[in-house]
Amino acid sequence: MKLCYALRRGVFYPSQQDLFGTMPAKEHRPGYLKLVKSYGFDGVEIPAGNQTEMDAGQTRDFGKELKDAGLPALCVRAGGPIAHHSAGAEARARLERAITVAADLGATVVNTTFVTPATNPGGLGSDRRGEVISQGGSRMASEADFDATAKHLKHFGKLAADRGLDISIEVHQGSIADNSTSTLHLLDMVGLDNVGANPDLGNIYWHYEFPEETNEKAIVALAPRSTYWHCKNLRRLHIPELNKSWFIRVPLDDGDIDYRFAISAMVDAGYKGYLAVEGSNLGDQLFHDRRSAEYVRSVLKDLGQ
Repeated sequence: MKLCYALRRGVFYPSQQDLFGTMPAKEHRPGYLKLVKSYGFDGVEIPAGNQTEMDAGQTRDFGKELKDAGLPALCVRAGGPIAHHSAGAEARARLERAITVAADLGATVVNTTFVTPATNPGGLGSDRRGEVISQGGSRMASEADFDATAKHLKHFGKLAADRGLDISIEVHQGSIADNSTSTLHLLDMVGLDNVGANPDLGNIYWHYEFPEETNEKAIVALAPRSTYWHCKNLRRLHIPELNKSWFIRVPLDDGDIDYRFAISAMVDAGYKGYLAVEGSNLGDQLFHDRRSAEYVRSVLKDLGQ
């Protein structure tokens, strides 16, 4: 099991650039990439970028820069509800672009989510974190929704297979694949070996006021079907008077999710993919994420890996 850096905060002095999952500006990246490499990461997760960037060759140039720094792009991420009546076309184009980018850069996996637009923006459940309901979650999905999503996903799975790629479906709040049961149901309907799960336990944990399932149950169920793995940890603060939970992101060794159990389950299932440290989004993220990487390596060592 190798380590991928799924960065979430790219601020790095003197760059103040703080776009989700985006590295510092090019002129500030050499020192940044050197640090990330020194922490023991084998590569990074990157966004697919837009069509203009692809056409201009910027995405390929970025991939070469990463490879030269010893941190190749291992995963390209996309996202969006591919079967949605209004947002689906854009999501499908984004996923197809991610497959092309991943193949061009030599990545091995495309990670995607199926987060659905809120039906009542600003209303109860629109935040999709820590509330009693969740707009877009699988509880509200019909079998027809699963059928339509599986049909599109099978198409993209075959497209990815032709390029030698896996697709991972990130278990994500506010989506049709938001727990182990719904994710496995979708994967069974698709029926392709190269389409698997990304068992992001943090997304299950912070989805509702009370988690739908334990982290242990989820990881044991999803480990044999996993093709990529986002790892983040959280501390839960529950306010029963408000029927609401809030969550603070912390390094992997310091939260409520037992990653020793989770890593053990993935190893036992024979998982050979990447463990992606989904980085901190506040504070000195590089210190936090180095600490997470060191913790993962210590657990793997204890397991004889």
